[in-house]
Order: sequence, then structure tokens, then C-alpha cells
Amino acid sequence: MRVLGIETSCDETGVAVYDTDAGLRAHALYSQIALHAEYGGVVPELASRDHVRKLLPLVRQTLAEARMAVEDIDGVAYTAGPGLVGALLVGAGVARSLAWALDKPAVAVHHMEGHLLAPLMEGDPSSRPQPPFVALLVSGGHTQLVGVEAIGRYRLLGETLDDAAGEAFDKTAKLMGLPYPGGPQLAALTGQGMAGAFKFPRPMTNRPGLDFSFSGLKTQVLLAWRDSDQSEQVRADIARAFEEAVVDTLAIKCERALDEAGCETLVVAGGVGANRSLRAKLEQIAARRGGRVCFPRAEFCTDNGAMIAFAGALRLQAGQHENASVMVTPRWDMATLPAV
Repeated sequence: MRVLGIETSCDETGVAVYDTDAGLRAHALYSQIALHAEYGGVVPELASRDHVRKLLPLVRQTLAEARMAVEDIDGVAYTAGPGLVGALLVGAGVARSLAWALDKPAVAVHHMEGHLLAPLMEGDPSSRPQPPFVALLVSGGHTQLVGVEAIGRYRLLGETLDDAAGEAFDKTAKLMGLPYPGGPQLAALTGQGMAGAFKFPRPMTNRPGLDFSFSGLKTQVLLAWRDSDQSEQVRADIARAFEEAVVDTLAIKCERALDEAGCETLVVAGGVGANRSLRAKLEQIAARRGGRVCFPRAEFCTDNGAMIAFAGALRLQAGQHENASVMVTPRWDMATLPAV
């Protein structure tokens, strides 16, 4: 089955073709970072309009790279939520229109399920992680620990009570004067920081449970920055201490989740999953426990069409598809998804 995947949940337009026999055939991604940079964050209406401009050219480009005509696809998968409602509707409208015109099935994909399944998309099928496992989902707007009993059978173990880890990175960078999007730039500064120059708390690790909270950590950074000389070295020192606090917090909670779930396989996905310090820390924990940790390659940590095409292919193969209505779900509990 050859599936066209469309991702338009926020500020990146992603398109891909996934073949259940041959794997990923082609993928393309357009980022709106430059468009939103002058506003310091994503402007939903501008994001929707840019998806309208970019989506069909990306579909044509991706099909050409896959050496396929549009008639060659066997199904269409699209992100139906969670996300910005206007942006989601662009992708859903194009996907449903293509499916109707071609008389092919279309399936709505949960954005976070796409992230969760991204580490299973490539490589030797025999070496891919198999449920049950624990998933850490750390994208820009989500930080969740999920118990995966089977594909489509998910149990929320813990989530953030306020800022997600990615949001905390971006907001911390912004308050120290780094331009949008600040998270990656803050992470890049950490190598210049002095170990031990600042020490920040590891939020909610001194109490039981698997929930997260990063707003207090962000406040600690604000106070440290305000009371400093705000030099470049101090900025790097704070960036290092902040990243260490976030990474340690995520790692502690992951280890607790593995204990609670009674398994030794951890899957990590989402934009923060590309963070090198986080990867190294979790790999150390997995090695010590005799388990394994699995990541997608870095380009598939952020939003992309490939993960949507793959997740959609699994559901289309299982006979799941939508009716002809153009429907999106900006707020969508992953636990309500049907099993595959």
C-alpha cells in the first residue's frame, strides 16, 4: 500500500509517500520559521495561509521524487489533530479532496501518534521496538509519558501540568534575548557554558508520580538572568544549567515510568528528542538497566509528513478510514484512538 501523508498541524508543511513494502519513498518539508520570526511566535492565521500556498506544490514535488503519479497512491493520511484548527483544516481539506477525486480511502491521524510511531518507521523490521514499551513524547506543545500496550492502545502515565519541555526551552531562550525559535539556539549555547556555574531544581522529582512542570524552572532562570550581568558567558552558563535540569527531570521520570510499566524499552520522539544531551542521558540509563532506547533520526523528530504517512498506512492496512466529511479535532485524547 502506497500512502500519501500530509502534516499541517502548526507551522510546518510536511508531505511524504510511504510504501508498506518498500518503506519511505520520498518526503518534503517546508518550515515557516522565517514567516513567524518577526512576531516571536506562531501566528495561526498566517500559518494557515502559508499551508494553502505551499501544500499542493509540495505534494507534486514529493510524488515526483517518488516517481509516482497521483493516481498511483492507494490511500491518503492526514493530521486531524491536535493542532491549530485553521492549519489542520488546510491539510484535511486537501487530503479529503484528493481521496474523493481518486476514489481512495483516507484516514485521520493523531499528530502525537505519528510522533510516537516515528522510531518504528525505518530500519530492519526485526530490530524495531515492539510493544509493550514506554514512550516519551517531547514535542513543542506536549510532554507526555505513554504506556504502549499495542499500536493504538495507549495509556497516559504522566504529562506536563503547564509548559511542555519544548515550550520551556523556547520561552527561556526568549527571556534571555535569543531570537525565535530560541530552543535550538539555547541548546547550541550549552557547550560554551561552565559546569556548576548555576544550579536549578529538577521540578517534581522529589515527589511520587510521573507528571511534569517546567514553569517554575523557567521562573528560576528569569531570576538568575535578571540578577546577573547578562553577559554572553552568563547566558551560556544559564543555558547549560537549564538544559541539565530539563534533561535530568525527563530522565528521572522516564526511569520511573519504565519501573511502573515493568518493561525495559523506551521510545523517544518529538522535537526535544533530537537534543543530544537527552539522548546521551537516556542511552546511559538504558545501558545500565540492560534495556534499549529508540529514537527516530533527527529530521523525523520535528513535525513531518513521513510519520503521518507511516501511521496512516498502519491504520489503512487494518481497514480503518474516514467518511467524506472534512473533520479535524484540535484537542484529541490519544487514549480514545481505536486499536490497530
